[in-house]
Amino acid sequence: MPAVTSTPASLAAHCRAIAERARRAAIDLAGIPGDRRAAALVAAADRIRADSAAILEANAKDVAAAPGYGLTPAATDRLTLDPARVAAIAAGVEAVAGLPDPVGEILEETTRPNGLMIRKVRVPLGVVFFVYESRPNVTADAAAVAVASGNAIILRGGKEAAHSSGRIVASVRAALVAAGLPEDCVQLVDVADREAVGEFLKLDDLIDIAIPRGGEGLIRRVCAEARMPVLKHFTGNCHVYVDRAADLAMAEAITVNAKCQRMGVCNAAESLLVHRDVADRFLPAVAAKLAAQGVELVGDAGTRRLVPTAGEATEADWGTEYLGPKISVAVVESLDAAIDHINRFGSRHTDAIVTADPAAAERFATRVDTAVAMVNASTRFNDGGELGLGAEIGISTDKLHARGPCGMKELTTYKYVVTGSGQVRG
Repeated sequence: MPAVTSTPASLAAHCRAIAERARRAAIDLAGIPGDRRAAALVAAADRIRADSAAILEANAKDVAAAPGYGLTPAATDRLTLDPARVAAIAAGVEAVAGLPDPVGEILEETTRPNGLMIRKVRVPLGVVFFVYESRPNVTADAAAVAVASGNAIILRGGKEAAHSSGRIVASVRAALVAAGLPEDCVQLVDVADREAVGEFLKLDDLIDIAIPRGGEGLIRRVCAEARMPVLKHFTGNCHVYVDRAADLAMAEAITVNAKCQRMGVCNAAESLLVHRDVADRFLPAVAAKLAAQGVELVGDAGTRRLVPTAGEATEADWGTEYLGPKISVAVVESLDAAIDHINRFGSRHTDAIVTADPAAAERFATRVDTAVAMVNASTRFNDGGELGLGAEIGISTDKLHARGPCGMKELTTYKYVVTGSGQVRG
């Protein structure tokens, strides 16, 4: 991305101008019916498919530059597109377009004794500032979720995916404008300067919410500097707990999938807890399966007794998001010990129990402090598409406004609309 500003004053003015355009677009977009927004997104999906070759050409430039940015293999994988991934991007946009429009939903409706009719109505948040790293598919996902929920979005992607994101946004904007939507409801920041992020985070008079998606350092910076609310999660230290009543074949399949299906993502399992009553039957078998996938095990004394090849886990290991071929393993005395371990070391993201005991499942789901509790299912299902939200804009571990995968409804708030017939207050 070319730097378009050279002084702090001109950078601030440039960022404010982008945000002002987004604010105007958000106001215009709020008056456009949901069916028109959905039709525009279908057109955007078609345009992405039609522009697949150009998108792949742009992505090849980013992938070629990845070593120079010091990207890990996992990060490079997240960056890389192929024809199937471009098709999946288009399908994700289309899936969002096919979801019910949340805007205008009546959440509550009452009539007061004086005749005032009170309606609580779902409305868009307004302007979203979205900061993310090395994920070109997220560019389209975020734009689709924002537009579908009636919001304008300012996209600030990482330099690692600059060519890919720019080309995807060009396709999306062209389709939206052709469909009669305001051009600036989707904007990609054209400033390479990292200070631009800080300038946007000051604009709480124009931007309603900031959403960072990427490494922990980025997210903590946004939280520290933002003057508007932030929707985020810091890390994804996800757990699988194998209960004493688990079907061990099921537990093995879930553990291997949760860890290995895609290791460099926030909903991959990073910690495995096993009840002592089944550890001797379960751990050697699952350790062999994980080792066959190249996964390194580090564990407590109980784990190392049963799996001699496992390394010794440090205190830091229990709270680490590896995003790669490593997992921490502990043998626990009870269900409650597993719950205590997760609540101490987990990141409130995704935690799973494998058990045939409904009471154990209920206790786990109730007592584990997590955004998504999985029962007899892989942690990898904590995903907007998998949970029926369509594409997601992120996963929140917060407890206010939104928690878990954030789709269209999570980018809305509400207002009260009060209708009278001339009432005045005495």
